[in-house]
Amino acid sequence: MESTNPANDVLFVLLGAIMVLAMHAGFAFLELGTVRKKNQVNALVKIMVDFSVSTIAYFFIGYSIAYGVNFFSGADVLAAKNGFGLVKFFFLLTFAAAIPAIISGGIAERAKFNPQLIATFMLVGFVYPFFEGIAWNDHLGFQDWLVRLYGFKFHDFAGSVVVHAMGGWIALSAVLLLGARSGRYSKDGRIQAHPPSSIPFLALGAWILTVGWFGFNVMSAQSAQGISGLVAVNSLMALVGGTLAALLVGKNDPGFVHNGPLAGLVAVCAGSDVMHPLGALATGVIAGGLFVWAFTATQNRLKIDDVLGVWPLHGLCGAWGGVAAGIFGSKIFGGLGGVSLISQLIGTALGVTVALVGGAIVYGVLKIVIGIRMGQEEEFDGADLSIHKIAAGTDD
Repeated sequence: MESTNPANDVLFVLLGAIMVLAMHAGFAFLELGTVRKKNQVNALVKIMVDFSVSTIAYFFIGYSIAYGVNFFSGADVLAAKNGFGLVKFFFLLTFAAAIPAIISGGIAERAKFNPQLIATFMLVGFVYPFFEGIAWNDHLGFQDWLVRLYGFKFHDFAGSVVVHAMGGWIALSAVLLLGARSGRYSKDGRIQAHPPSSIPFLALGAWILTVGWFGFNVMSAQSAQGISGLVAVNSLMALVGGTLAALLVGKNDPGFVHNGPLAGLVAVCAGSDVMHPLGALATGVIAGGLFVWAFTATQNRLKIDDVLGVWPLHGLCGAWGGVAAGIFGSKIFGGLGGVSLISQLIGTALGVTVALVGGAIVYGVLKIVIGIRMGQEEEFDGADLSIHKIAAGTDD
């Protein structure tokens, strides 16, 4: 039995990596369906190439920063224990690559292509693994400090803060530095409609993400022995809560409805292993309502042109998830315990700070040195023709 455990763990984590890899197709189709038709090709190309650049950055730099592990050994060493270390890298890479995939939706329709690839390399190679190492590998003594003061570490089982809040708050920095799309807001402050190009593609992207999320959450145990049905059911309850809340608060808007489950799943990641299902349901309900309210506020009142609403969805709902783990993970709300609300607040605040500062530095320097925004004529023609020299389809 002992001899089969390493192979079982390799298969378990490998299947998780494949499921989260498939989620990147969800990111692509969610963006494809939300942007205007003249930017659909760009949405698909960005996600594919960003993933490839992320792999290089994480393989050579980021994984070593986060975990102190490199791959400059012989294949015999790398293949030890059925190559578990390699599939663990693959699994965690798919998390790291979610950062630029998240950002892509916020900066859509006006960001230059090559500068974004440079940003992807810097974020996945340096900014993301810096906080990943603090939260998940006890770097800089931060977690030990929380234990001494508040009794428990910052708990983020599957990345509400480490992945989603980081991606969402970095995206906010990029969106603010880019500015709104041309014509999005008139001089007198009125909002000019930029309707989604395809609700079916938007829905397809949401469904791919929703299904893949069970690999994202459940397989964060990273061993077959650690698998928990509690994580699966909590993920289910959160996505249902997010969907119904977005339906109600969003007044039947299909864009909100299909982002609702994603809001719930973002929020439940952190505490999915310690919450009671009713706590997960409440977490999802609050996240779904929070997303609709924040998306409307940023677009209409604050005039922040975050195309897919990635800051409300990932940034705010991810931060809420970090806090929710400290609330609904506690025994008083039926959770398993082992969490501290104060530790959750401090850890979440640190993640948001690293993301905002890191995003501002990376995109701020790129804006000064080479520029990050397409020209007005290129934006008018659309990223598909301006960057890739081909349209998504004909009008025949």
